Amino acid sequence: MSAYLQQFAERFAQLDGSRLHGLEKLYADDITFRDPLHEIQGLEALRAYFAQLYANTRDIRYVFCGANEVSPGEGYLRWSLQFRHPRLARNRPVSLQGCSYLRWRERVHFHQDYFDAGALLYEHLPVMGCAIRWLKGRLV
Repeated sequence: MSAYLQQFAERFAQLDGSRLHGLEKLYADDITFRDPLHEIQGLEALRAYFAQLYANTRDIRYVFCGANEVSPGEGYLRWSLQFRHPRLARNRPVSLQGCSYLRWRERVHFHQDYFDAGALLYEHLPVMGCAIRWLKGRLV
């Protein structure tokens, strides 16, 4: 793992609702953050997003399981996320696998997460979750 990606992963894994001041050490002021559900522009908007995320979830834990630097200032981190949310999966732990594509100079200025939105959210909703799990089972 590159030294930069290793350091980013370690610092990111330490974030929580009381440690969001650490975002400015990771992200540039003009950060573009994308995932399958959001697109966020700017460090202050990202801070607000993470504040809401940490306020609504419990026991958030990221485990980084690999990294590839594809060129200087550009790479991928593979991760596993575990969390609890009172409105998902009856507050049982939810696990999600994904990866993040990062571009950086001194700090990350572009961050795009790739993950299955259904596995994150939709499969854990009472009615919709049953339908999605049934459909996935039929497709296999």
